[in-house]
Amino acid sequence: MAALHRSSAPRARRKPARVAFAAVAGSALLVSAWLGTAHWLAAHHPAAALNQADILGLPTSGAHQDLAGHDPAAPLTHAIRRLATPRTHVTQQPKIVSMAVSRPGRPYYVNPLRSVSGLVPERIDEGVDFGGSGPVYALGDAIVTNAGENAGWPGGGWITYQLTDGPDQGLMVYLAEDVTPTVQAGQHVTPSTVIANMFNGGDGIETGWAQPTGVSAESELAEAGGIGGGGPFPTKVGLNFDQLLVLLGVPAAPNAGDVAYGLLPANYPTVWK
Repeated sequence: MAALHRSSAPRARRKPARVAFAAVAGSALLVSAWLGTAHWLAAHHPAAALNQADILGLPTSGAHQDLAGHDPAAPLTHAIRRLATPRTHVTQQPKIVSMAVSRPGRPYYVNPLRSVSGLVPERIDEGVDFGGSGPVYALGDAIVTNAGENAGWPGGGWITYQLTDGPDQGLMVYLAEDVTPTVQAGQHVTPSTVIANMFNGGDGIETGWAQPTGVSAESELAEAGGIGGGGPFPTKVGLNFDQLLVLLGVPAAPNAGDVAYGLLPANYPTVWK
């Protein structure tokens, strides 16, 4: 009984092997016919740009393929359908997002602190305070109305200019404290003009909306709530200027989210386009 069991075991293993050989041979013939048909389609179909993967209906190189249980003729049927169906190409245009306040050709306003080294936003008070050193540019096209000193401000530097273009046309901007002017009153400037050099004097700089006369900050006027150097801060006028700077790429002041005091006069835009 043991000898009979040993002699019959090899036959039991060889039979499935023969069946497998027949299946492989049949599959090879089918694949050969499939490839031959695909070659004929590639050679005779007018769309010469179709590659072999497209014709055979196979995934592109590197794609995951799981053919277990698939009908061997399905890829060929799929290929014929692809040849009969015109392709359409849909091109999605990239979405362009701009933070600049711009017009056709060039921007109205550009980040005036873009070249300051070690720029640190400090707080919003009457305007917006920053630490750092380096050149400061005009916000936009403007006429310089003051370029010198103002003893009422720490550091002494005082520059004002009136914007001549854009959403804030007619409004006055001041740059004060640790700055040395590089322009003169009456000079026409653009966003490419360096109007002052900021130095490390211990006070930093302050920039914001100035009064129409250019003598001090807008926040001190009754129309803006009459808030001077003693606060409370942030002022609404200072917050408005900070929002414009942030739109141009300047880091927001740390107290930008605090409750703001005073008033924002109606002639100060809150949306810039």
